[in-house]
Amino acid sequence: MANTSTGEAVTHADDSNAVSTEQGFSVRSVRLVPVVLAGGAGSRLWPMSREQYPKQFIDVLGSESLLQATVQRMKGFNVHGRLVGTPIVVCGDEHRFVTSEQLREQGVDARIVVEPARRDTAPALTLAAAIACADGDDPIVLVMPADHAIVDVAAFQAAIALAAQHAERGAIVALGVPPTRADTGFGYIKLGDEISDEAHRIERFVEKPAAEIAAQYVASGQYWWNSGIFVLRASVWLATLKRLQPAMYDACLQAQAQGHNDASYFRPGTEAFKSSPADSIDYAVMEHLGSQHGIAEGVVVPLSAGWSDLGSWDAVWDALEKDDDGNASRGRVVFEGATSSFGHSEKRLIACVGVTNVVVVETDDAVLVADRSRVQEVKSLVSRMRALQAPEAEVHRKVRRPWGYYDSVDHGERFQVKRIVVNPGGRLSLQLHHHRAEHWIVVSGTALVTRGNEEFLLSENQSTFIPLGVMHRLENPGRFPLELIEVQSGSYLGEDDIVRFDDTYGRA
Repeated sequence: MANTSTGEAVTHADDSNAVSTEQGFSVRSVRLVPVVLAGGAGSRLWPMSREQYPKQFIDVLGSESLLQATVQRMKGFNVHGRLVGTPIVVCGDEHRFVTSEQLREQGVDARIVVEPARRDTAPALTLAAAIACADGDDPIVLVMPADHAIVDVAAFQAAIALAAQHAERGAIVALGVPPTRADTGFGYIKLGDEISDEAHRIERFVEKPAAEIAAQYVASGQYWWNSGIFVLRASVWLATLKRLQPAMYDACLQAQAQGHNDASYFRPGTEAFKSSPADSIDYAVMEHLGSQHGIAEGVVVPLSAGWSDLGSWDAVWDALEKDDDGNASRGRVVFEGATSSFGHSEKRLIACVGVTNVVVVETDDAVLVADRSRVQEVKSLVSRMRALQAPEAEVHRKVRRPWGYYDSVDHGERFQVKRIVVNPGGRLSLQLHHHRAEHWIVVSGTALVTRGNEEFLLSENQSTFIPLGVMHRLENPGRFPLELIEVQSGSYLGEDDIVRFDDTYGRA
């Protein structure tokens, strides 16, 4: 199998061959590896969440993104005196740069696995488990979605420690949340016999039920919400999947074996991974546990840590602090005679007068107004916008790139104005356009410009013109961000009118 290690080694089931490291611990003592599933596209928190910038990357609750908060939960944590290993983060190709940038901001050294295609959570976990075992190790794996919220980190870590005890003996463990209401937005786990310390055998999984059924589940006290967080030994997952889903197992193991390192990313074999069936962890494995001889035991342990999957704006409202009238807000929001409402402002002032159970979310290019009881329909709304080819369904006005970002300030039939910010050392691809010309005006910083056979510097208030069809490149050779205004003009201004000849980030 391919060697994908970019950080410290993970543990083997046998610790007898421990080797000391400069950090003062044994590489064989690392027993738990976090696996963060960051491949979702997410549309339920539109307009903040978009196809190209889904909710795991936004700071919907605090100063950190949900991805950053997820990896931080395990920082400095140890399980039964054994250290936590380097996280494995699985994401899509279109999100690899923002994933690595957000992890870098947190000082997190992770192994980033780039999925060639979306195949749901079971293949993603299988890739991660195969990578975790690639050097003959067999760690316990903590599987976490990148877009959930946890209020009480200490309680979360205590639940993981309990789950790890059961995973150590070969069980596949789900974290179940004791329900506080009958919610139709969650899957449920029916509790079987109690084993110990409030851990139960899993009797069965139930997908999102109707309201009446959900109320019966909660009233019975025999069902917990399925958090989507799992703890298991990597080899147990692989062996169980091989028996239950052999086609998925073969495709993912082949993709891992054919994979290669690309800069700071690991890329599985594309065709092999695409041949895998798409399925979730629940459907592929969890619903079958213990149902036939030789299948791993399913165990559920309680998670009472203020968990939320933040699957709707109503869930965000529920997770935030309220005023005396039950209103929650972020940004510039003023309530007058409003009750049980939520406002989120990116820039402009939101004023809510005399409304009840309303959600208002403002971004640079879109405003959502919704009844809190119907926020689950936002997903259908986004699907309709995609059918209408509305760009707001896919991208924000501000689009992040590996070299920095651009902000589409204005546009018309034959022109577009962008504010471009290039990070120090950032370098756009060597490219040309068939249908547009560009004017560049430097606002601050220093630009190194390649235009045809020329190469020259531009400083503040200087400008240049890039004719249609001329090869060009923009770089920031300085120590401070480069900011410029770009005015495009031509018959077609789409982002797909780019022919790349050379690219630092592997996009040519």
